[in-house]
Amino acid sequence: MMTEVSIVVAMMNEEESIKPLLNQIYSAIDGLSYELILVDDGSSDGTVSQVKAHGNSHTKVVEFMKNYGQSTALQAGIDQTTGSYVVTMDADLQNDPADIPMLLELIKSGKWDLVAGERVNRQDGMLIRKVPSKIANYIIRNLTKVQIKDYGCTLKIFKSQIAKDLSLYGELHRFIPVLAALQGAKIHQVPVKHHAREFGKSKYNLNRTFKVISDLILMVFFRKYLQKPMHLFGTLGAITFAIGGLINAYFLVQKIQGEDIWGKPMLLLGILLLLGGIQLITTGIVLELLMRTYYESQDKKTYTVRTIHTYS
Repeated sequence: MMTEVSIVVAMMNEEESIKPLLNQIYSAIDGLSYELILVDDGSSDGTVSQVKAHGNSHTKVVEFMKNYGQSTALQAGIDQTTGSYVVTMDADLQNDPADIPMLLELIKSGKWDLVAGERVNRQDGMLIRKVPSKIANYIIRNLTKVQIKDYGCTLKIFKSQIAKDLSLYGELHRFIPVLAALQGAKIHQVPVKHHAREFGKSKYNLNRTFKVISDLILMVFFRKYLQKPMHLFGTLGAITFAIGGLINAYFLVQKIQGEDIWGKPMLLLGILLLLGGIQLITTGIVLELLMRTYYESQDKKTYTVRTIHTYS
């Protein structure tokens, strides 16, 4: 019998949450064909022991040798899935497994490839969590043009094909909707329940802000220029080279007229702009070659096909 839904949960030091988490998941999806894949991201407490003590025959534990981060843990779990649909959620009991059947029914309608949860009534601190989250969500929406209100909610369901092609690494789990949109996925967001953390402590801290900014720059590049990097670097290089050329042409005329131009700051700027323009254009060419190698060496296509219809 084919597995209908695979549930992937990344865990790190969630010893006290495991038993109630498993009970809630098993209760919520009773009657479904499912598998539960729990990825232990280098816990230093009894998290894995608790899973072994309370898990059932549908449960699998992937135990890392050290901490790699949430994105890598989710990717490892997704790699193990066999279901037609993949659910991701947190292990801290803030996501509610009771929402899984609703998400499953929505995606089975065939209208969407990814259905994401939106924490409309977040049970988090206002200044430390809610306000920074709202600002970050606004910036990400406007820069990536993927209109998701809550990028931070881990509770999502995907079609298996979309999940398998996400290629999560670094801290990219925050940008799953953007990665899915790059594949052409149809994305929908619905309100889901959110609970206050009962056990342990949050892994969130403000140091992650800089990681998010770095990943956001990468996502904007992926969204706009992944298959055409020359359009970015070539354009910037051409503009920079042209400005440098005009400045140097001006000083060349002055030199012909007998003016002393050596050592002038604007002349140095013109030379730097010329060299910078050449460097940017060269970077664009190298990236174009790398992208061709990326696609051709792995037999990847630059497009995705949803379905093919034939008519007699």
